[in-house]
Amino acid sequence: MGYLWHFALLRRADKVVKERTASQPVMPSSAPKSARQSPDRRQRRHPRYRTHFPVTVGLLTDNAYQRLEGHGRDLSEAGIGVLLAAELTGGEVASLSFSLPNSGPWQVRAVVRHRRGFQYGFEFLSLTAEQRDLLASYVQKLERVD
Repeated sequence: MGYLWHFALLRRADKVVKERTASQPVMPSSAPKSARQSPDRRQRRHPRYRTHFPVTVGLLTDNAYQRLEGHGRDLSEAGIGVLLAAELTGGEVASLSFSLPNSGPWQVRAVVRHRRGFQYGFEFLSLTAEQRDLLASYVQKLERVD
């Protein structure tokens, strides 16, 4: 049941993103440009890897604790990308709960570093040495995103 809910959330968010981009005006006079790597563009410190698992995000807002259900889309040794049907702001600190195969449940603190639509990039703040080792070992088995 939980997996179906996450799949429905993913489909709904993708639909909203498509609707938003379809409603934006297209400039017919502008020709497509090839992507160029700017010499000053920052490189990622850690590569990202594709994942698919549920993530619970806990937030303290207006003196109330809020639990949000999301879907992990990518993972690195430093953070996680989560699809979340909510409005968060950059710099917000949250508690993330998720499970990786062959390890128990994880509870980590993370900060919102990036947002694109309903996709949020969280940077881990409180990984133990054991969690860092498990994470480094786990991501090596996954498909690389970038």
